[in-house]
Amino acid sequence: MEFPLPPLTVTAALLPFVAVAVSMIAVTIFLLGKVLPAAGRPPLVSQMVLALAVLAGGSLLLLALLFVFLNPNGTDAWTWVLLSFNFMMMFPVGIWFVGLVIFRDRRIDASGWSWPILISITATGSEALMGILFAIGAAPAGLSAVGSLALGLSSIWFFWSMAAVMGALVAWAPLAPVERWALLALAAAAVVAPWVTTFPAFGGAATAVLMGAVFAGLVRHLSRGGAAVREVPFLVGLAGAFLAMALAGLTVAADPRDPYAILAFGATTGVVMAVEIAYLIRRYYHGNLLAPWIPRSDGDAEESPAGRAGAPLDPRSPDASLSAR
Repeated sequence: MEFPLPPLTVTAALLPFVAVAVSMIAVTIFLLGKVLPAAGRPPLVSQMVLALAVLAGGSLLLLALLFVFLNPNGTDAWTWVLLSFNFMMMFPVGIWFVGLVIFRDRRIDASGWSWPILISITATGSEALMGILFAIGAAPAGLSAVGSLALGLSSIWFFWSMAAVMGALVAWAPLAPVERWALLALAAAAVVAPWVTTFPAFGGAATAVLMGAVFAGLVRHLSRGGAAVREVPFLVGLAGAFLAMALAGLTVAADPRDPYAILAFGATTGVVMAVEIAYLIRRYYHGNLLAPWIPRSDGDAEESPAGRAGAPLDPRSPDASLSAR
């Protein structure tokens, strides 16, 4: 019996677009790694503006490439591609210089969610556009708008590109052990997600095994008294995320040909991945769940932030008692 593989939908005509897509995934991971140093100090506003501008420029390029498929015989389509490519090269640098002038050395609010949510929405939207681009490029003529969105948001190009970004962020972020394995499990759910819509039986079985392993680990963690009060909202959110994806997957299993069910599954999984990325971005300058860092300013000494691995905690602090569990 052959191992079922979800379709990559790559033809010879799509190979140049594949090169652009893979490059953009690499740029996204590299960019987030550069602007999110795990040093206990929030990033500069100008750094976040630069990251946002690069991601937005990539989205504009993907929109121009999508226009090529919608209007393949028009020279205007390729003109827009060239213009958007130039925009992607020059606009972020210009915005960065403007940000340096306006914001100078101001840092983002360490307790806020605005920047993580904004970066996450932009990155997720860019990857979703990539999935839609390949769906329309390889789909038969006359595919409806709902069908195109459903194929795009359930494709390997969307799910696996998001899984790559999430995997890199989980590997680098300062996380408590329970956070790390739980968020890695969500990233793994994105890896198996394309099978849910293309081979529902195989995808459902793989997802069930993954969820079973996660909840077995969760029960073991709770039974050993390892859960702290601060972990409860995170664990509830984790259970809610898996439940939402499972329910959306059941609608696909009920009718694998229904584009609305496929679209609902892709959108639900996409929202879960976007929330995970926002959560991870904030952890870079906020510390892990059990021992959050004290926000540092530019005048602070260059030393390990409080609560970071290798930096001893005050034994009188609640964080120290939690981390000792």
